[in-house]
Amino acid sequence: MTAIDEAGAGRSGVRLVVGGSGRATVSTGLSVLDYLLGQLALYARFDLTLENAPGSADAEVAAAARGLGEALAPSLRAEGARGFGSASMPADEALATVALEATDGPQVHSNADLSGAHVGGLGTDLAARFLQELAEGAGLTLHVRLIEGREPQHVLEAIFKALGVALAEACGPA
Repeated sequence: MTAIDEAGAGRSGVRLVVGGSGRATVSTGLSVLDYLLGQLALYARFDLTLENAPGSADAEVAAAARGLGEALAPSLRAEGARGFGSASMPADEALATVALEATDGPQVHSNADLSGAHVGGLGTDLAARFLQELAEGAGLTLHVRLIEGREPQHVLEAIFKALGVALAEACGPA
C-alpha cells in the first residue's frame, strides 16, 4: 500500500510514503532523534521527510512525533489496512517488543524508563515523550516492552526499530 500524506503539526513538516524504500531525510535539531527516526523509516520501509522549526528539545521531540502520527493516521485507517501490528527487534544487547492498534482512545503502556539516561544530552525521557505524542497524533494504543537492555542508546534503537516494523504491519493489507 502506498500513501502520501503531509501534516504540519505546529512546528513540524512531514511527508510520508508508506510502502516506500525506507529513505529518511530528518532534521529535528536533535541528532539522536534524527538517527532514531531514520531507523524507524528504514525498518518500516517508509519514505520520510521531516523537518522541525528550532525550539526546545522537548518541543522538538513532541512536534516530530505529533507530525509523524498525524501523517500516519490515514494509512492506519485506510480501507483494507490491517490497523494493528507487533514486532520484536534487537539492537546489540537490547531487545524490545512493540504492539499497537489504531484506536479512538490513544494510550501508551511501557516498562521502559529512560528518565535518568540523558541520551544525546536530553534531560527528559525521549522515548516516553515521543511515544505519547505519536500515539495521540496517530490515534494508537501502544504497548512497549523492554525485554533486555542496559545501554540507553541500544534500548532506544530497539524500540524504534520494533515500532517501525509494527507500524509497517499495521499500515499493510489485512
